[in-house]
This record gives sequence, C-alpha cells and structure tokens, in this order.
Amino acid sequence: MTSATLTPTPSSDSQPRRFADFATLGEALDFAAQGERGLNFHDARGALVRPYPFRELQADAKAAAYRLIAAGIAPGDRVALVAETSAEFAALFFGTVYAGAWPVPLPLPTSFGGKESYIDQLRVQLTSCDPVMLIYPPELSEMAGAAAAATGTKGVDWADLLARPADAAELPQASGEDIAYLQYSSGSTRFPHGVAITHHALLNNLAAHAHGMQLIESDRCISWLPWYHDMGLVGCFLSPVANQVSVDYLKTEDFARRPLAWLDLISRNPGTSISYSPTFGYDICARRMSSQTKAADRFDLSRWRLAGNGADMIRPDVMQGFVDAFADAGFQASAFLPSYGLAEATLAVSIMPPGEGIRVELVEETQLSGVPVGQDRPQRYRAIVNCGKPVKDMAVEIREEDGTPLPERAIGKVWCSGPSVMVGYFRDPEATDACMKGGWLDTGDMGYLSDGYIYIVGRAKDMIIVNGRNHWPQDIEWAVEQLPGFKQGDIAAFAITTPGGEETPAVLVQCRTSDDEERSRLRNEIRDRVRAVTGMNCVIELIPPRTLPRTSSGKLSRAKARNLYLSGEIKPYAVAA
Repeated sequence: MTSATLTPTPSSDSQPRRFADFATLGEALDFAAQGERGLNFHDARGALVRPYPFRELQADAKAAAYRLIAAGIAPGDRVALVAETSAEFAALFFGTVYAGAWPVPLPLPTSFGGKESYIDQLRVQLTSCDPVMLIYPPELSEMAGAAAAATGTKGVDWADLLARPADAAELPQASGEDIAYLQYSSGSTRFPHGVAITHHALLNNLAAHAHGMQLIESDRCISWLPWYHDMGLVGCFLSPVANQVSVDYLKTEDFARRPLAWLDLISRNPGTSISYSPTFGYDICARRMSSQTKAADRFDLSRWRLAGNGADMIRPDVMQGFVDAFADAGFQASAFLPSYGLAEATLAVSIMPPGEGIRVELVEETQLSGVPVGQDRPQRYRAIVNCGKPVKDMAVEIREEDGTPLPERAIGKVWCSGPSVMVGYFRDPEATDACMKGGWLDTGDMGYLSDGYIYIVGRAKDMIIVNGRNHWPQDIEWAVEQLPGFKQGDIAAFAITTPGGEETPAVLVQCRTSDDEERSRLRNEIRDRVRAVTGMNCVIELIPPRTLPRTSSGKLSRAKARNLYLSGEIKPYAVAA
C-alpha cells in the first residue's frame, strides 16, 4: 500500500474527550481505543507510512503483554526498550505496562560518539535499572546485543519477540500507586538516575497538559522529539494517548536531516496544530529558510495554535528570528507557548496560558550575580523569558540555599511540589534525599516568581562562580554567538581551576577555519567579547567542528564538555607561536 492510499487517523472524533482522568495508563489506552484517533508515522519526506489507531495499538500491546508474560516477565520487572519512534516501540511500551512490568526507554545512537560510546551508555543505564530484558530494533542488534551481553541482560530483537505466539494470559490489575515506568534524564550518562513515576503521578501530569494547553476538538499534535526524552515520551506520546489526540511523527534523525519537513507536516494539518521544540529546533528551521525564498510559497502555519518551547533555555532572539522567517506563512508570535519542566516532576511544572506568547523581563546583571558592578562598568541586562504559571495541582517556591522561602522577584532555587513529583530515583535513596525534602523537589534550577509566573534563569550546577560573583554560561555563550561565523551550539562555557588554584571561566568554541592567523584573530576577538561581559580574562580554546557533546535530546552538555576537556579527550587547536 502506498502513502497516497493511506488515511491518517482523524483529528476530530465523536467520542467525548476525557482529560487523563484515569487510574492507570492501561485504562487510558483502553478508553482511547474506543475512538478513531491514533498515531501516524511518516518517512523522512513527511509521507505517511503507517497510521496506527489507538484500538490497533491496544490490540498489539495486549498481544505484546502475553508474549512478555510467556517469556517470564513478572509485575515489577524492568523491561528496557530502545526507544525508536515506531509502532513496535509503542506496542512494547504499553505491552510492558499491561504486563505489570516497568518499561525503561533507552536512547538510540546519536551522530556523535561512535559505536563504543553508545554501547557504554547502554551498559551503564542497564546496570542502573537492572532489567530482565533489553528489547531493541533489528538494525541495532550488534550494539544493543553487546551492551546486553556485557551486563548479563537477556537481549531480544523486537522483530523476533513480536513474531512469537501471543497466547492469551491473565493480565495483572495495576493500581495508581504502582510504578508506570522509569525515565532517564538526558544528561545521565555516567551516573544515571532512573526517575520512578507512578501511574497516579503520570496521569495527574497528563491531565495538567490538557488543562494548561486548553485542548480543543480540532487539535492535533505534530512531533519529531525523541521518545527517550521526557518531552517526547511524556508530552508527545503518552499525553496524546491519555488525552485522545491524534499525532503525526517524524523520526528525530529525519528532522535533523530535513528540518523543514516538520513545518510541512504542520502545514498539511487542516485542523489546529500543537507542536513542541527546544529552542534549537526553531533556530535550525529559521536558518534553513533562504532570504530569497518566501515561506508563504511552501508553508501555511496559520493554524499552528500552540508552538511549545521547552527542554532548554528559551532564547527570545531565536524565537524572534523564527517569527521573522515565517510570519508571511501565517505564523503568529502569540502561538509560542513557553513551558518549564523536568523528568523528576513527570514533565510539566509550568505552562504559559495560550495566546500570551513570549514575555520577557530585563534583569540587571547585579541581580543575577549578587555582587554590585563597579562604577567604571556600564549596567548590563539579560532577557529572562516568562515560562508561564504552575500547572494544575503544582506548587512552586523560590528558596535560598538553606531552604528559606524568598519573596517575589528574588532569585533563588526553584522548588516544586505536587502529585506528579517522582517517587524517587530507582535504588538511589541518597540521591533522592539530596533533592527531595518533605514532599518538595529541588529542581536544580534557578529562577524567580513574578505575579504568579515563573522565570527561569539557569541551571544552578552550570553557574560559574568566580571571586564570589555568579556568571551564567548562557550569557558568555550568547556574547560569542554574536560574532560573525558562530551560532548557537558552537560554544560551551564552564568553570575550571587554573594551575594556580584559581577558578576561572573556560570557553570552548567550535572553529571552522584552518588558517592559523585567522584563528589567532578569532581568539583575541572572542577574548575581548567575553571580557566585556564578565570583566575577566577567560581561557579561550578553539576546537574542531562537531566536537562539543550533546545530550540525548540534542542539548549542549556543558558538564560533559568540561569533563572531556579536562581529561584531554577534547583537543583544542594549538596556539600559533
């Protein structure tokens, strides 16, 4: 059957919608299966290759559950699943849930790092979650099989598993307090923390999505986000099931090759679109548009109702660049929906009320650093993006380092509390106790509250503190990005200790020129630009393109960049004599 003869699942349905008011995830799929909506998988050019109604997902998931039970899977067992965006993964994830076990989504290989790096990443995460089985796509048999063998885990090609007989068996009855799944955060490579989420926590957060986004009958989700990251898994896979929303998927690697295929899918949706992306996704699309090409000649983005922003720091300049590139295609800036969340809270902590768009406050740097600027230096401001209001049932406080609550507009650590906060990290009570106190979660982020809205300033662990003064790496990176020839993702700033024992910022910059004189000029220009922002001389290192590491969700990993630099694995270009 060709894509021309395939029919996607509909956006609208006669079945009354329920906003995730179910006791368990299995119950949510059972209800969704009574309607006509579902998942739709597309190829790299955006052509539909498999419509997958929720009723078909339910039938396949129950058959997968029977196969897993026949293979010895019992309630409470962990089943690791390599999270390819596919009908097979969807069926196996829900099949594991129906069997009473805990699915554990694990990442696909990335374009950087190589075979051994991927095997090592899987090995570390398998050791952490201690699964009975690792299930993977056939094309990853060699690498995933090696990781399974290294940890004594039973490795199974999912084509083999799904071909086995599916003899009916009694399925266990889950309760809301049972664990639904384990989620690894994107940065957890060497010391992974499996976030344990109950059915009750998950469904509460999924209901908060529907209420926060004010879902309407014609809404349809379009996504390229990976299913091994919380925004892709929870926001664009589990939430559409529990809230009965049809979805169109591009694989993440296909988006990376042809990012504008994402906007083609949105353009073809006759209903209203909901689609999320980190900042870099909007940036890539805006850069791909030629100044000589009118976006209106190819796209119709007038029905893009909610253009979600999340998963990394939201950059107002990038968002404005996207508006400039696609306004003539009907894109409305008011569609932007800034959000804030983390896996430890299931996903959403705050969502901007629809229609308000991106709102920015300018914060003077002395408020960010805590140290007054000398009289010989001009005042500088940073644009901080409003990330919306706490979602339904979520409470947020800003606290000092010692836990003392802070008043409005005072910058401190962001804490949250609500039914969707994790039970804890799997088999790691020490890490759990370090971030959870009396039902409140220390998010590890810094921010402030203003008139009920949350403003996120940055990650506390990324902050560079020199001589008692705070410097945000985003500010340093942004300053370098303003120089010609550099873009977001080319720069990583972090603190190091000099041979003399002093803390100082180091800035790694991906450089595309091979000319020694040009590199010398760039080093000096970057040093001057960073000095203007920080007031300090920093260590400036030029490194080859595609050297900086990223997390599984595509974000720059400053912590990993720092470790690779200090260990000598990132090798800077030599400084010309």
